[in-house]
Amino acid sequence: YSVSLVGPAPWGFRLQGGKDFNVPLSISRLNDGGKAAQAHVGIGDVVLSIDGISTDGMTHLEAQNKIKACTGNLNMTLQR
Repeated sequence: YSVSLVGPAPWGFRLQGGKDFNVPLSISRLNDGGKAAQAHVGIGDVVLSIDGISTDGMTHLEAQNKIKACTGNLNMTLQR
């Protein structure tokens, strides 16, 4: 499913995983009342793409930097 969070940051979630950890990028924490929680993002949801760019082969830091680069809206494709 796709989610579009209206900026600016903070987006209200924490990432875990990445290519450098050999596990898919996923949502590890949600802030109560944060933008991600309001958009019904779930803990454990796998992040398939950030702003239209596939996270396949992305390290944790690359994903963080990609999210930080989204100042207006943050568009992600997630999988439950």
